[in-house]
Amino acid sequence: MKINKKVKIIVGSILGIFVLLFLVLVVHIATAKPLVIDNASLQISRIDFKEPIDSLKAKEIHRNLKKIPGVKTDRLNIETGVLVYFHDIKIANSEEIYNQLVALGDYKAERYILPKGLENKTACPVMTEDSFSYKFSRGIQRIFN
Repeated sequence: MKINKKVKIIVGSILGIFVLLFLVLVVHIATAKPLVIDNASLQISRIDFKEPIDSLKAKEIHRNLKKIPGVKTDRLNIETGVLVYFHDIKIANSEEIYNQLVALGDYKAERYILPKGLENKTACPVMTEDSFSYKFSRGIQRIFN
């Protein structure tokens, strides 16, 4: 009898913890408000470098990019050669910025252009809209918002 009672206590405790954590997740999703930032003219763009990038070249690219009007921030992954930057589309579009950057440094690079299916996607391109986690999160947000 004692073993049976201990098993019931352990199973009940695990189940109780699971239910508690699930409720915390639901409350968190329900109360999380989307961050509203006035960034209607802010766009993220990408340039893929086709040459090896070391730290000195990365600093040079960063300096040259900061010289271009409209560029806000940038991040360069040295290992993959991928540059991602935010820019104001009222000042310059991604093609103009790419052309100016390549003219400043004569880099072997190409501008990344989104494939046709991803242009108007409302969710993150990495997240699958058919996945359980996406549908669950959207369902909870719709209930409480």
